[in-house]
Amino acid sequence: MVELGPVDLALVPVWGWGSTIGPGHLDPRRAAQAVADLRARVAVPIHWGTYRPLQQRAGAFLTEPPLEFRRDAAELAPKTRVEILAPGETLALPLEVA
Repeated sequence: MVELGPVDLALVPVWGWGSTIGPGHLDPRRAAQAVADLRARVAVPIHWGTYRPLQQRAGAFLTEPPLEFRRDAAELAPKTRVEILAPGETLALPLEVA
């Protein structure tokens, strides 16, 4: 990923679809490291909480991954701005980056 960067925007999966992370998925810490490797100006955590509206009892796995990602990114990629969007929410592009 280091060879791909720097990038303006990284859409970074930070969890799987359920209460466990399946093979090939990133957890919040590994996603933050990927953002650091990419030297992303802006990062949007994705692939978390998608099924929250369908769940009877929402576990922390549906709400915590993007918050953990933000904390980890602040440590590992402090120059990256993290934008957390709720499922279905949009972000206007192009983003002005400083």
